[in-house]
Amino acid sequence: MFSLKNSCGDEILLRWFLDLERLPSTMVEEKVCIALVSGGIDSPVAVARMLREGWHIHPVHCTQEPVTGPEAEQKTIAALRFFLQMDGPIGEAARRQLSTSLTVVPVAEQLALFTKKWCHTEYFIHMKRLYSCLGDLAGKEVGATHLLTGENLGQVSSQTLGNLGAIERVTALEMLRPLLGFDKTAIMHMSQGLGTFELSIGPEVCDALGPSLPTTIANLEWLEKSEQRLGGLDNITRDAWKNRRVVEL
Repeated sequence: MFSLKNSCGDEILLRWFLDLERLPSTMVEEKVCIALVSGGIDSPVAVARMLREGWHIHPVHCTQEPVTGPEAEQKTIAALRFFLQMDGPIGEAARRQLSTSLTVVPVAEQLALFTKKWCHTEYFIHMKRLYSCLGDLAGKEVGATHLLTGENLGQVSSQTLGNLGAIERVTALEMLRPLLGFDKTAIMHMSQGLGTFELSIGPEVCDALGPSLPTTIANLEWLEKSEQRLGGLDNITRDAWKNRRVVEL
């Protein structure tokens, strides 16, 4: 059993997460997913969990520069490089299964559209719908079948059960949410166990343009009408995707 002690001296048992003997030695069937990696604490933990399960992972990061600084992208790169360089079975899995090409998509211009008075309270849901559509486009290029996120139920307004349903409606990819049932404290402990916690901590910037009182129960019809009024989600997605760049890890 793998264990560690945190700064409070409490023993955290991580056998369920770092059960290295469960890493697949051979791939019976290639499993390919797009990972939306934000630079926060959750997404690297989700990536590590799916590496453990034998998934081939192609990371995508949506940057909000110049509205925010480069910190989120820098943290994303640092965490992914950490996996590629780490010792042990998870590092071996990363070198075998984690793409060394990170797709970075600028989205600040597109997200600014959702600050209109009549759709601002749904801002975070529109944001996640945009990200999922971008994941769709990335998936078509690599033959992915699933979309991986670090979402956990109820942590923020866009992660209520109803809002998660509204978000996943826009993607043809099946969802992978390995952290869905864990609270933030447990995920932070997992991150500490992996060694990515110090790389991921810092100010959250995803809410730079967000409302002070976001909706927790979205109306799907209103979401779709708002997006259509702004030019259509497909067009908004393509406008962002055409400016993508690739960072080699």
